[in-house]
Amino acid sequence: MTAAEAMANAAARLRAAGVPDPARDARLLLAHAAQVDAARVTLIAPEDIAPEIAERYDNLVALRAVRVPVSHLVGRRAFYGRDFRVSDAVLDPRPETETLIEAALSAPFNRVLDLGTGSGCILVTLLAEREHATGVGVDLSEAACLEASANAVAQHVADRAEIICSNWFDGVDGRYDLIVANPPYIAAAEMSGLAPEVTRHEPRMALTDEGDGLSAYRTIAAQAGAYLEADGRVICEIGHSQGPAVAALFKDHGWGDVDVLPDLDGRDRCVIARNPA
Repeated sequence: MTAAEAMANAAARLRAAGVPDPARDARLLLAHAAQVDAARVTLIAPEDIAPEIAERYDNLVALRAVRVPVSHLVGRRAFYGRDFRVSDAVLDPRPETETLIEAALSAPFNRVLDLGTGSGCILVTLLAEREHATGVGVDLSEAACLEASANAVAQHVADRAEIICSNWFDGVDGRYDLIVANPPYIAAAEMSGLAPEVTRHEPRMALTDEGDGLSAYRTIAAQAGAYLEADGRVICEIGHSQGPAVAALFKDHGWGDVDVLPDLDGRDRCVIARNPA
């Protein structure tokens, strides 16, 4: 069997299992099984596939058919031009979170605090993009802290990143000119509507607050001012329908300059707050 035939068969299996974009996943998994760059898969397509690669590929496709995410099968996910290590202990970095990165990079900062750091993709990316900056990432999950630490090492920012196991601000000291967060914002009632890749393989505590999806923003709006420099910013990722509610929370806690930013699809994606009371 050639690599092209194997990919076609894999795509058919994934399509029958209801996997979104099965041809893409078949290609990525073959690249991983054959240990080649995904861009080179077309070059090996006419060649016969070695038995050991075929077996490895078949196992990967079988796992993907039961909705194990591709990122977990290959152990990494691309985010803002870098590969990050991921597992079922952390959320997959998502393209829409790059809206937060762009907003953060739109103004200078020297010291950043990342609340609920997870894989560390936000903190690590910001430190990699700003070589003078230092930062702290906090997460309640010890497993997530290990993933964030590993990603800081892999991206060569470990000497400027401190990872702390903490419930939001509990273990945090000092002041920062940038505080960022991608907190659990999915309401408990909405969890059943998520894809199996999310509900079965990503940590529930990073997805939902088991309430209305706003509890983390209440904590951040109430407490962030005590950790922010006078000219600092707080940037939070939000669900697409949460802009007015989250902005109102910050305004109710005395933040004088609150904006809602859209992502590339035009949906509300981030709230930026400045000038805390």
